[in-house]
Amino acid sequence: MDGRSDTASRIWELTESITVAAPPEKVFAALSDVRRMPEWSPECVGAWVVPGRRHTTGPLFVGFNRNGLRRWVTLCRVTTADAPEEFAFSVSALGLPIALWGFRLRPADGADAGSTHVVQYWHDLRRGRRGRVADHLGRIAAGTSPADRVLTNRSGMTATLRRLKSALE
Repeated sequence: MDGRSDTASRIWELTESITVAAPPEKVFAALSDVRRMPEWSPECVGAWVVPGRRHTTGPLFVGFNRNGLRRWVTLCRVTTADAPEEFAFSVSALGLPIALWGFRLRPADGADAGSTHVVQYWHDLRRGRRGRVADHLGRIAAGTSPADRVLTNRSGMTATLRRLKSALE
């Protein structure tokens, strides 16, 4: 698949993985503190947890992002916080669903015992009419087409995991 914007060939999901020489509890604690995301994400420059906004569907936070000179904000809601196995959050902008981001953690086997195998995943939620509007907003705010977004996300996921590994080892 080449990531073109037509739905037949569009890439809707990505995963990247790495092994971190730290126990799952430590990795989960770092990832679930969304205020630390700018330490490893090349696109996120800040996260503000909305105080007192804890709902049954999960806490809210605002993500501050950049791509070159472009800046934008997103509203994020924690959807999974299953320590120490999975942490995920949905992302929206102007009320439009954008993506689901998450991390699955499992103890590493063999020579890496005591370490954590981390899988970062991304699911594109921009579907249907509202998805086309979100695609257009993405071009304006972030400067990326759907195909470029896939490439940007894959590169960003690789950088995020490498920086996470470096920070926790």
